[in-house]
Amino acid sequence: MTQTTDAVDAASTPSGPGRTRIHRAWFVAAVTFVTIIGAAAFRSLPGLLIDPLHQEFHWSRGTIGAAVSINLALYGVTAPFAAALMDRFGIRRVVAVALLVIALGSGLTVWMTEAWQLLLCWGLLVGLGSGSMALAFAATVTDRWFTARKGLVTGILTAASASGQLIFLPVLSWIVTEHDWRPAAVTVALAALAVVPFVWLLLRDHPADVGLKPYGAAEFVPKPAPVQGAARRAVTVLLSAVRTGPFWLLAGTFAICGASTNGLIQTHFVPAAHDHGMPITAAASLLAVIGVFDVAGTIASGWFTDRFEPRRLLAVYYALRGVSLLFLPMLMSSTVHPPMIFFIVFYGLDWVATVPPTLALCREQYGEDSAIVFGWVLASHQIGAALVAFLGGVARDAFGSYDMVWIASGALCAVAAMMALVIRRRPVAPVLSVRTAL
Repeated sequence: MTQTTDAVDAASTPSGPGRTRIHRAWFVAAVTFVTIIGAAAFRSLPGLLIDPLHQEFHWSRGTIGAAVSINLALYGVTAPFAAALMDRFGIRRVVAVALLVIALGSGLTVWMTEAWQLLLCWGLLVGLGSGSMALAFAATVTDRWFTARKGLVTGILTAASASGQLIFLPVLSWIVTEHDWRPAAVTVALAALAVVPFVWLLLRDHPADVGLKPYGAAEFVPKPAPVQGAARRAVTVLLSAVRTGPFWLLAGTFAICGASTNGLIQTHFVPAAHDHGMPITAAASLLAVIGVFDVAGTIASGWFTDRFEPRRLLAVYYALRGVSLLFLPMLMSSTVHPPMIFFIVFYGLDWVATVPPTLALCREQYGEDSAIVFGWVLASHQIGAALVAFLGGVARDAFGSYDMVWIASGALCAVAAMMALVIRRRPVAPVLSVRTAL
């Protein structure tokens, strides 16, 4: 059946008078979108677990935050190696194994009794699996299947994570509130498992596998041979990239991006709102609304990236995010009121709008190694997120509130806006590709 389907997909001629067949790249993008949505379930859960785990096991918020930090750090550090592994073994195999690891780590948490088990299951296993499902996955699919519309596709695939948050956050918060946190962890494991068949049966590694040109390409692109030495290639690309100024500016701005989103709002918004008397379900619903507007904001950012200068877009995004965070301490209360809703909408539009212009700058500067370079830039994003996930919990334990964390993060966003403007406009000489060197 696969051969028949592929043969049909290879045809690019109209299927009837005046009708044109939809390019297979869009179906691959759709499968990737669904896959990222399914894997996004695990990203919706950490903020909901802080209070239940603290109450049941009497672990400090700093200890629980440490597990989230390990998860976020591995999510980033694994990404460049995952991009190289996709070049070696193919997208389908890497993503399918990653989903299975996520399911294993999440499922094992229901039997944990000690803090080190949380660090192992949620920190190590889910972190490694999620790292292979990071934005480097979306970047690899986009680079292989699309020549035109790359900014738009990047925005759509980036929005998939927010869509998963929209779907799973209300459900998981209701499960945690009504049935404890363990059924929620099982739900995450089942969601990851449910996506595996879609990946294995419907995803294809390269347009050449089905006899097609990439979308928008003028010529057929042969499938490259598997690249040996995936880990060595990832490290070699990093060593080449760190010699260039734009890499450090991109990594620095994206570290602040992670600190002010995944590490801050996604991890600590729910417990911070609960500190002010807001029910967990209400706070989680607000976080889900961020996901709603994140979808619109990220897709719009991809459209803007195809038309405007990426570094200026980044400066605007970070400046607006910083201003909104400075106002957040004044908006916290026990009820959902209009100013808080305005913050949620405003912040949601800017949540990961930074991804399409950051990825565009990576492509501009580093050519065919851009997916791996972006993986390392993403690693800095997650390291920033990991630090704030941990330090935010420590600050809450020490000061009894999150106010200082919001203000410090807002100031960091102002720094990121200035760093974005410093990135040189003229492309540097592309980093020497290590494909032939290996």
